[in-house]
Amino acid sequence: MACYDFLSGHSKDSKEKQDKEKHKFEPPIPPRAGKKKRRGPDASNKLPAVYPNTRCKLKLLKLERIKDYLLLEEEFVQNQERLKPQDEKTQQEQSRVDKLRGSPMGVGTLEEIIDDDHAIVSSTNGPEYYVGIMSFVDKDLLEPGCSVLLHHKSISVVGVLNDDVDPMVSVMKLEKAPTESYADIGGLEAQIQEIKESVELPLTHPELYEEMGIRPPKGVILYGAPGTGKTLLAKAVANQTSATFLRVVGSELIQKYLGDGPKLVRELFRVAEEHAPSIVFIDEIDAIGSKRYDSSSGAEREIQRTLLELLNQLDGFDTRGDVKVIMATNRISDLDPALIRPGRIDRKILFENPDQHTKRKIFTIHTAKMSLSDDVDTEEFIASKDELSGADIKSMCTEAGMMALRERRMKVTADDFRKARDRVLKTKQEASPEGLYL
Repeated sequence: MACYDFLSGHSKDSKEKQDKEKHKFEPPIPPRAGKKKRRGPDASNKLPAVYPNTRCKLKLLKLERIKDYLLLEEEFVQNQERLKPQDEKTQQEQSRVDKLRGSPMGVGTLEEIIDDDHAIVSSTNGPEYYVGIMSFVDKDLLEPGCSVLLHHKSISVVGVLNDDVDPMVSVMKLEKAPTESYADIGGLEAQIQEIKESVELPLTHPELYEEMGIRPPKGVILYGAPGTGKTLLAKAVANQTSATFLRVVGSELIQKYLGDGPKLVRELFRVAEEHAPSIVFIDEIDAIGSKRYDSSSGAEREIQRTLLELLNQLDGFDTRGDVKVIMATNRISDLDPALIRPGRIDRKILFENPDQHTKRKIFTIHTAKMSLSDDVDTEEFIASKDELSGADIKSMCTEAGMMALRERRMKVTADDFRKARDRVLKTKQEASPEGLYL
């Protein structure tokens, strides 16, 4: 006899049956790994169903379209099977060529081609070698002066570098113009006018010089005390002109190995001629352009050879064309007279410390975006007799703004400018010995 549970309203037998059904064993889901894939085409690769089922013109057209697709697919598979051995053969031949070339490979210069299989090459180490040319090297690309790849043991020619431009010269080429313009230069109206007449006007309007019957200047040199705006003016020229602009520091032309410095100078002017009209800006020219003297040091003689190559490129046997040279230095008295003579450097532009008129313009440029309090009067600093250059004035404005930020103020006061001026003058006197730049 079944018992009845008055609380739940169900009999005990039905309750036990429900518990057994709830706790019934369920086998786990079988894993997919290890199972064989079903044979036959996938559902996505099956041929589409053709409707209508009755024989008619529409069904015939659909079947012909499917047949064309299958023929195209068959042709593609056959071509792949036919080209696969060729690809494998090409990869095998390429691996053989790589083994013959060896690793690492040296870089040299082809001096002379003797015949189809032999040539004379020079490496960066100095000596020249009579070597063979591998059969897989493209002979049409070989020409005297090109850069070639050399085997690390036999020094035979195993390849040709198509881009024979020195990587250092490629870095010197200015891809993006500077943001500085002539409007960012305070004063220096005479210097801007002179560099426009010497550099920009001959490139943009050469007919004016032809009508006048004169030759335009080949190059200019900017000299003066540090911080007077020489490099800033060169940046403004690069910003304004559409000619190719190459910039280099004099110390970059000093190389470790013998002959690399003169070679870099030749490469620099060769790239400038290829991309003419162009402007070459050499900053800190006194690094290689100092006066020559008898020296037993190999490093000094290498620097002098680099200077001789620069002299030859500036005013040598070959004409440079539309290539203008701008140099900058702080110490023009130390330069070799042959470097700055007329014919090589036709104009010498002096940059002096700013006068009151120029100081006012420089202060206006640097304080235009600053938040100044009402007690700031720049005329107090303009009328002072302190020897401040343009860079010193910029540093003074920056220092005054940093002092205001230190005290959590959003406006710069006159006291900040006074403290900044004293700090800049103190740093300037400690940094530069007296009589260094004359």
